[in-house]
Amino acid sequence: MNNQKNTENVSSSGEWLFNQKITFTLGVTKMESLPEDSIPEIAFFGRSNVGKSSLLNAITNQNKLAHTSKNPGRTRELNFFSVSKDSKILNIVDMPGYGYAKASKEKIKQWTLLSDDYIKNRNNLRRVFLLVDSRRNIMPIDNEIMDTLDNYAVSYQIVLTKSDKILEVENQSELVLKEVEKRKAIYPKILITSSKSNYGIQEIKQEIANIIE
Repeated sequence: MNNQKNTENVSSSGEWLFNQKITFTLGVTKMESLPEDSIPEIAFFGRSNVGKSSLLNAITNQNKLAHTSKNPGRTRELNFFSVSKDSKILNIVDMPGYGYAKASKEKIKQWTLLSDDYIKNRNNLRRVFLLVDSRRNIMPIDNEIMDTLDNYAVSYQIVLTKSDKILEVENQSELVLKEVEKRKAIYPKILITSSKSNYGIQEIKQEIANIIE
């Protein structure tokens, strides 16, 4: 009974935001093309094939807002989505995946520099949701990204994806939290999600709503 009540509270507190109009606004490949920075902004970042597009679609209640693919590395720019009512409420940014991608080293270098510059210089960036596959632990490249976020004092929060694929996801969450809890800029709460079963989707909606309220 208590668990059901908690779930209802989570649902009611964050759903309002994602019942608004959500649209793709632009894709950015150069910093000078970024939109104005007066609107609160959150970003989703993670290794290629971590399930970022599927999670974004689940959060925004839309099946095809973010393009999903079996081929890692399809997001190759900063994709901006606006959440608006009478005016813009929030920007959601889908960042290029890091790690494996079928692209040239030069292209991957460009994406990496773009992501680094965006993290370093975006004044209205409220939080980065750093996605980690729940079947795996924190990988060296994830630590590199967290080092960057710590160095630039950008708030970030770990989101475990694909939780439907493992049996003891709560244990995995505790292990991940212990590994990262002493980092400087981390938000000390691990979110557990599954785009397939919708597990944890309401909770992440609540987190996002809390950020801009």
